[in-house]
Amino acid sequence: MPLPVVAIIGRPNVGKSTLVNRLAGVQEAIVYDKPGVTRDRTYKPAFWVDRDYLVVDTGGLIFDDDTEFLPHIREQALAALADAQAAIMVVDGQEGPTEADREIAQWLRQHSVPVLLAVNKCESPDKGLVQAAQFWELGLGEPYAVSGIHGNGTGDLLDELLTHLPPNEDIDEPEEVRVAIVGRPNVGKSSLLNAFVGENRAIVSPVSGTTRDAIDMLVERDEHRYRLIDTAGIRKKKNVNYGPEFFGINRAFKAIRRADVVLLVIDAIEGVTEQDQKLAGRIEEDGRACVVVVNKWDTIDKDSHTIYEYDRTLGNKLYFMDWAKRIYTSALTGQRVPKILDLVDQAVAEHRRRVTTAVVNEVLEEAASWHTPPTTRQGRQGRIYYGTQVTARPPTFALFVNDPKLFGDGYRRYIEKQFRQNLGFEGSPIRLLWRGKKVRDLDRQTANRATKVKS
Repeated sequence: MPLPVVAIIGRPNVGKSTLVNRLAGVQEAIVYDKPGVTRDRTYKPAFWVDRDYLVVDTGGLIFDDDTEFLPHIREQALAALADAQAAIMVVDGQEGPTEADREIAQWLRQHSVPVLLAVNKCESPDKGLVQAAQFWELGLGEPYAVSGIHGNGTGDLLDELLTHLPPNEDIDEPEEVRVAIVGRPNVGKSSLLNAFVGENRAIVSPVSGTTRDAIDMLVERDEHRYRLIDTAGIRKKKNVNYGPEFFGINRAFKAIRRADVVLLVIDAIEGVTEQDQKLAGRIEEDGRACVVVVNKWDTIDKDSHTIYEYDRTLGNKLYFMDWAKRIYTSALTGQRVPKILDLVDQAVAEHRRRVTTAVVNEVLEEAASWHTPPTTRQGRQGRIYYGTQVTARPPTFALFVNDPKLFGDGYRRYIEKQFRQNLGFEGSPIRLLWRGKKVRDLDRQTANRATKVKS
């Protein structure tokens, strides 16, 4: 069985995200003194004593208001509760019971999920017990006085929580592929996520900046498991003010770093923008496998030449990422959406692939025979002695030469192109490390080292 889920429920600004950060032992959920910051449900791994579980943060519940995102937030909270083995209702101990708290408590009592009551913002041990006692009236059992900021009282709360969670030996977590979905605001990232999972997992809205947290969702297909991470839209720094959007963009960059594969979503109508190019550069710099997804393809007027012309233009603007596969989709209609995961599988396999030293040196020897290393005006010529793959994710190769300074950018690009042509690695960046090594140092190597490359 998968990890059990614990849903954090409550009205806005009672400290749900702060408590999530405390339980998960991280500072990832966005905490900001303004209602409505958390809109989607976000999952974070957590543990207590000998139990592992997932804690899910939800948006603040308001039942008597249907403006803006509030109906969507209620929908997400209900979905989180449906997945949960237990729920923690968070209230504000300093403010006392409110009518909104009573409505949420009544709503929770209608579900079969066991509910614990966490009275947050009880920083004072003495006053905390008095503050917590007020919440017996909600009818959810014993109120636990806690402080999400300082951690006071959370131990007692978690001890009770363990009684509702299965032991770890009953949990079997298969290997998963982490896929981050990134792009500018409003290119259809959340719609794409929803198309993958077949439910309204993330809030989809025409309002730019709807998604603020990085949202995880697990999808299984053909015995493969994918962790899909929706992220906030990334805009130019000058257009971003300090606040929830600022933190959301930082989470998006973190999502790229923890992903195996990144889906770079491009708006087919607007094409590749300067911001898309910068984002693509960030993906390449972080060494992540990538699939370029051109979304909203259904909105483009097409003839038999359209896709070829569009693809050529896109390739010219993303020339530094010509190794990434491209696919033209529509999240709205579902066109080619299932094929995206096929490309993800291919990119992951290439990103993790290793090549033997013998094959690497065959490529280098052939490359040097077609195009010899450059010679300086002083008559010094670059020599490639041998190469070997030192790591994967991304595939990284060390090339041992007489002097790295003798190999200019042009020849280095030539060698990389030869690696691409002969070894593939489609969907993944590669790294070439040029290392200086004198001949006498090479002679000290063991007899098992690779044969020198002829130049």
